Order: sequence, then structure tokens, then C-alpha cells
Amino acid sequence: MSMAASTPVSAKQQSTFDLVAFAAIVVTILFWASSFVVIRICLGPLTPIELATARYVAAGVLALIYLVIYRPIPEKRDFLRLSVAAVLFIAAYAVLLNTGEQTVAAGPASFIINTMPVFTALIATFALGERFGRWGWAGTAVSFGGVALIAVSSDGGFKLDPNAVLILGAALCSAIASVLQKPLLGRLPALAVTAWILLIGSVPLFPAVPATIRALAAAPAEVNWGVAYLVIFPTAIGYLTWAIALKQLTAARASNFLYGVPPVATLIGFVWLGETPTALGAIGGLMAILGVLVVNVMRKR
Repeated sequence: MSMAASTPVSAKQQSTFDLVAFAAIVVTILFWASSFVVIRICLGPLTPIELATARYVAAGVLALIYLVIYRPIPEKRDFLRLSVAAVLFIAAYAVLLNTGEQTVAAGPASFIINTMPVFTALIATFALGERFGRWGWAGTAVSFGGVALIAVSSDGGFKLDPNAVLILGAALCSAIASVLQKPLLGRLPALAVTAWILLIGSVPLFPAVPATIRALAAAPAEVNWGVAYLVIFPTAIGYLTWAIALKQLTAARASNFLYGVPPVATLIGFVWLGETPTALGAIGGLMAILGVLVVNVMRKR
């Protein structure tokens, strides 16, 4: 009797977990997709470094408050790994992405960034001994072919944009950081790891704080609102909802939902900024996502 009574409770709890996880994923996709558009708005009045500083030093302060209250202390052996991952995932990633988005539209930029799972699989092959396989290499070729099309697409025809390569570098930094974080997530809660990464990763940006404050004071109101939006929604809330999703779902299952970020970013860029992708850029974006899908789906089969 007790066993029969416990079954509906368990199913109900699982249903609740799924709803929370999917709600968290939807929030993450919307906020992370919108960040590519808001970055485009803030660049100009702010340099790439100033925008990175305004966004992540403020987020680092929020992370510090969390760490002071809850005090999740990593082991000494983890600090070097955590520090390298943080600098790559925050300072290096943000500066490369912001610099790239000076000329690369929000939609194409999000497609390029979403090649990160391909980089992660490649790095894991050598660092963790995971087998890549022929589908992995085929997907990588398709994905990077798409990035190449984005890099040379423009309204005026074929023209190489080196900033697309910088965004690809941001994806590489994110992939390396993800591989470095993997052991840490087994020893600390995801939110604690995220907080430490936000705090440590913002430290290299500290020297730019005075110039950033002056730039924000001289910037239009929409830029300051844009920075506030980036700090609160894509960064603080976006990282939190991502941590919730990772806690409820497997990492692979949660990551698959992030394929929705580039199409949403492209739509927001079109509605908000009037950024219409070129035919070549649209084909490149589809190829980039197709390659990532091949690496993550067909490789497993």
C-alpha cells in the first residue's frame, strides 16, 4: 500500500523537476540570445574592454556577495584550474566576443559562438582520451565551413572579416574553460563554481575600471541601461538558470537546448536592430548549427 502511494508522489516530483528545468532553459535561451544584440548596442560608446569590464566586474561583485554569504570554498588543488578556466571564460571570452561584434552582426556572432561544443569535443579527445570518430570529424568540417561562409559574407559580397575569427577564438576559450570545469562540478555545486569563475574571471579587468566609469558617465542612457541589462539578466540570472538546468538535467541534454540560441538571437537582431542576414551568412549559420548537431547526435549513434 505504501509502495503504491509513493509512486504518484515520485512521478509528480519528476514532473515538477522537468518543468523547472525547461523553464530555466527557456529563460537562459532568451537572455543569452538577447545579449548578442545588447552588446551591439553598447559598442561604440564603450570599447570592447570597457563593455567587458562594466558587465563582468559588476557581476563579479554580485558573485562575491554570494560567496561571502554561503562560503563554498574549493580545495587548494582546484584553485589553479579554477583560475585558468575563469580567465578564459570571462575576461578572454568577453573581450574577444565584444571586439568581434564591432562588425559581425548579432545573429552570425551567435552561430559562430555555438561551435563551442565542437571545440569541446575536439579538446576532450586529446585531454580526456574520448573517441571523436568519423561523424565527429565530419561535423567539425561542416561547422567550420559554415563559420568560413559567415566570415566572408557581407552585403557587398565576399569580404573576409577578421572579427569573425576573434569570435571563433571566444568559442575556443569557452570550450577550454568547459573542459577545465568538468572535474570541479563534481566537487562543488554548479552555482558555486559559476560564482568563483565570475569573481576570479573579472580580476584581469580591474585596471580598466576607472576608464570604464568615465565612459559610462559620458555614454547615452540606453548604453547604461544596456549594461545594466547585461549584468542582471544574461549574466546573473542567465548563469543562475543555466546552473538550475544543469542540476536537473544531464549536461548533454541541457546543452542540446542551447542550439535554440542562434535562431532566437537572429530574430531579435532582425526585430530590434533591423539586421537582415545575407543569403551566404544564413547558409553559413545553418551549416554551423548542422555541424554541431552532427558532432553531438550522430557521433553518439
